[in-house]
Amino acid sequence: MTPQQQKQTLRQQILSRRDALPHDQRAAHSASIIERLLAMPQYQRAKVVLGYMNFGHEFASELWVKRVLADGKKLILPRANPVTRLLELYWVEDIERQLAPGMFGIREPIPELSTMVLSLNALEFVLLPGVAFTREGARLGYGGGFYDKLLARVTHRPVLVAGAFGMQLVQDIPQESTDRKVEWLVTENETICCKQESEQTNGHTTNPESG
Repeated sequence: MTPQQQKQTLRQQILSRRDALPHDQRAAHSASIIERLLAMPQYQRAKVVLGYMNFGHEFASELWVKRVLADGKKLILPRANPVTRLLELYWVEDIERQLAPGMFGIREPIPELSTMVLSLNALEFVLLPGVAFTREGARLGYGGGFYDKLLARVTHRPVLVAGAFGMQLVQDIPQESTDRKVEWLVTENETICCKQESEQTNGHTTNPESG
């Protein structure tokens, strides 16, 4: 089985399990994940934040996005360009007025009502979506490569974070040269420093204060 086939099999398994989570459980887990994200010193220090709007049965990142704006931070949201198959980034101040369903039915910035981000160097704190993750930071996306291609264009080092339900944690994800790892993984139960996990074999989990 090729790495792509392995990824697709794992993707289907995790999505099926995630979709089976009861609504109230997803809501409770999402609330815990959001509070953990907001408590991260890396988030609190950041002035410019890249987020995304959830779809399907992802954790409720939209609620976190609203908290970002309430905290007075500058918010950037992505838009998938159907022609280039790349993510375009826009400054967003009003998610009710500036967003509309886009390429995959995900709420995205309306170009006519938003200002495009001209320099990726503005990014300080990046929240990434994903289907599955390892404790070492390996990330399995939805298969389009949109975020890997975006991160390949980033020349500095913003903090890369993912929020996910604990059941999305897996032992191993096949990795390819284009795959990018996250530095922090936040679930409803723990905040994991993936860089430290990759250097240790005892499954140590650390508090975000250490980073």
